[in-house]
Amino acid sequence: MEIISTLIVGLIVGAIAKFLMPGNDPGGWIVTILLGIAGSFVGTYIAGMLGMAGPVGWIGSILGAMLLLFVYRLVKKS
Repeated sequence: MEIISTLIVGLIVGAIAKFLMPGNDPGGWIVTILLGIAGSFVGTYIAGMLGMAGPVGWIGSILGAMLLLFVYRLVKKS
């Protein structure tokens, strides 16, 4: 059940990351959502390692998605 909730959170987080980091993404909104899902997994993992949950997990997921989106933009522009 935790994986399913992380996927749903990832969809939401991808949309939030796109909203907070506007601009042209080379892959469009689908790639942004996939990066949000990956960022959600990264954020959930890091927050779990630090013993945090709840809203801190959400913030970590959003920051993880924004980091992945930033790195993706750098890689695709080169």
